[in-house]
Amino acid sequence: MATMKAIRVQAYGGPEQLRYEDVPAPAAAAGTVLVRVRAASVNPFDLKLASGAFREMIPIELPYTPGGDFAGIVAAVGSSAAAVAVGDEVYGNCPRGAYAELVAAPAGSVARKPKRLNFVDAASVPVAAQTAWQGLFDHGHLQRGQSVLIHAAAGGVGSFAVQLAHWNGARVLATASASNAEYVRSLGADVVIDYKATPFETVAKDVDLVLDLLGGATQAKSFGVVRSGGYLVSTVQPPPAEEAKRRGVTATMMQMKATTENLTRLAELLDAGTIRAGVSKAFPLAQAADAWRESMSGHTRGKVVLELPA
Repeated sequence: MATMKAIRVQAYGGPEQLRYEDVPAPAAAAGTVLVRVRAASVNPFDLKLASGAFREMIPIELPYTPGGDFAGIVAAVGSSAAAVAVGDEVYGNCPRGAYAELVAAPAGSVARKPKRLNFVDAASVPVAAQTAWQGLFDHGHLQRGQSVLIHAAAGGVGSFAVQLAHWNGARVLATASASNAEYVRSLGADVVIDYKATPFETVAKDVDLVLDLLGGATQAKSFGVVRSGGYLVSTVQPPPAEEAKRRGVTATMMQMKATTENLTRLAELLDAGTIRAGVSKAFPLAQAADAWRESMSGHTRGKVVLELPA
């Protein structure tokens, strides 16, 4: 049996449960694309899943290989997966398994990678940028000339959300630390609110949409800044239906749904220079535990990425 190097989560917990080891290599089954991974990004979901926070909703047989998005080169194509060919440089999503030398991903969530991006930058895009797109436009129905408040705007999803909202002609208000204020402005934010110094609810008023990437008290206060008839979209915590009804706000928790169409559209924007990827630091795959600690520090700008040799 062919083997490959991969990161495995041995038991529910934190970075200490990650091991770099030999595992059986996957094959290209029907409807999948086998990709030789050159980079895979670290997402908050990876850490939460490994912690056991979702064990009731998403039962997993341990040990398992984490990782939801990647960039690499097509090694094989299963039947009914003809959109890409062996040798193509691609990026995409998979349910799990990207922290490895090879990953078999659903063909419908893989696309040719942006030509102007290297593998590390490309790997930072699929989860974060598709989440931002779908939160703003599919769930939040953001239109040109409207206003949006984006929380955690310097993070992976937030940095893409600021750029996409600006590109779409919205007025962008964003929360971030003072150290990230200039970075967030450079992405297209019209107003940056230092969340440590200024309560955002004293600045944001009657916005059309809040993109909540934090939950908790931030989400609770966000209801007060959305206009009646507006939207609150969360990626982290179901908003209370009673409060939404009382405020006249459409509130939802979304889950990103990866598609080749989304990835192709984003690749066009990236190749045109309309939006850009943001990677704070890249680690070798074998140092995935250190990459997780970096991501957990809360001080990253953009994404943390794992890199594999050619």
